[in-house]
Amino acid sequence: MGLQVLLYWPNIIGYVRVALIFAAATVPDQPSVFLVLYSTSVILDGFDGWVARRLGQISSFGAWLDVVVDNLGRGMLWTMVFKCGWLVSTVEWCVLVCNHNSRGAHWKSSFTDSPSWIQAIMANGFWTPLGMWVIGGVHGLPLWLYGLQWGVLSYSLCFPPWLQAFGTVFLTLGRLLGLSVEVLHCCMLGLERCLSEKKHSHIILLVVFGLMATL
Repeated sequence: MGLQVLLYWPNIIGYVRVALIFAAATVPDQPSVFLVLYSTSVILDGFDGWVARRLGQISSFGAWLDVVVDNLGRGMLWTMVFKCGWLVSTVEWCVLVCNHNSRGAHWKSSFTDSPSWIQAIMANGFWTPLGMWVIGGVHGLPLWLYGLQWGVLSYSLCFPPWLQAFGTVFLTLGRLLGLSVEVLHCCMLGLERCLSEKKHSHIILLVVFGLMATL
């Protein structure tokens, strides 16, 4: 495969997404511009996997890049809307380390030996009711909170207070459900596997320090 993987079309989409995220980061106080840039990056996230399968350009690097870009964008948002938002971002980076260390590029389909409720979330690449709820919480909650903070939901979209409150609770519960999978299963399982192999001691330190930072 070699270095040509870097120029695979789905990976190029990933680079564009990074550029859009950094562009959005320069205008956090301009919601109309910020949301266009950030939302475009999120929309492109739905195309890179399809392009990879369509062109036969699936790679471990592409799978890794996709999650890194997701974490980068959400991490930026969390630090904007919540003083301790970096805590959420820290957990997500720990999950990335654990999943790709112990499960590899096909981590989404490697939960067949997990508890049934986790399988219900992860089945079909999150295309289940519980999975969609979790994805809505993971991706939608920080964006929703940004909209609340800058009055986008109340003034631009004219959402009534009850809908704003319902959306916040619904997405928060979805994010907490995702957090339960991340911390109780992904991180703990990753640590367990790392502890059984001395050569992965550096991964252990990364995960432990990351989890300690969330306390």
